[in-house]
Amino acid sequence: MKDTTQTQKYTPMELSIEVKRMYRFESDRPLKAFADVIINGAILIKGIKVLQGKEDLFISMPSEQAKDQKWYESVQCLTQECKEALTTAVLKTYNEK
Repeated sequence: MKDTTQTQKYTPMELSIEVKRMYRFESDRPLKAFADVIINGAILIKGIKVLQGKEDLFISMPSEQAKDQKWYESVQCLTQECKEALTTAVLKTYNEK
């Protein structure tokens, strides 16, 4: 069967990011929190991880383990601008405690 799906381009819009919930952990482990965010009042992303790196905090998108035992992100930011906006919103909320 031939794939007839066509890629469609869209005009980027302003991102509205609301951190709906922040689940913090009190431990010495690298995993510091899970966040749920709402994008443009229309898309809910659950399970964004807040992790402590060697120097700074960073976020990791939700992921699933495949049959090959590797982990793959189930949600991806396709632009650097989107990734930076999401990172800023989540880490700002995390640091507000």
